[in-house]
Amino acid sequence: MKLRADRISGQTAITRHSSQGVVVNDATFTVSVIVDSQQGARPWNVAGFEALTEAAFSQLADQQPELVLFGSGAQLRFVHPSLLRHLMAAGIGVECMDTPAACRTYNVLLAEDRRVVAALLFEADSTATATPLPPHASPSP
Repeated sequence: MKLRADRISGQTAITRHSSQGVVVNDATFTVSVIVDSQQGARPWNVAGFEALTEAAFSQLADQQPELVLFGSGAQLRFVHPSLLRHLMAAGIGVECMDTPAACRTYNVLLAEDRRVVAALLFEADSTATATPLPPHASPSP
């Protein structure tokens, strides 16, 4: 069996990530961000886990993804199901994982041509002990 790397160039790929932010197609985001396989990346107006609202998740349904990956920050935290009501009613799957795992999973699903949205949480207080995005880090798989 021959193995080869998936190529996701030309798509909205996460090329680097750290506890302080992500790089998506050469754009650096150090605040919470929505990365959409169809529409690119944009800041997500959520300051932290406690600030999550149903409206914050409802806006993700507009892109009609198959799946939303919620990156909860440095540690895995689960969202209360009441906040996901709109997504579940639309038949959109939601997976909660820590933000680094969400970045990696997003790229794998992107390489499979899946309609996926990653909602990645970066909290201001988590950056106090974080390391910055390295200039030449290895890309996310």
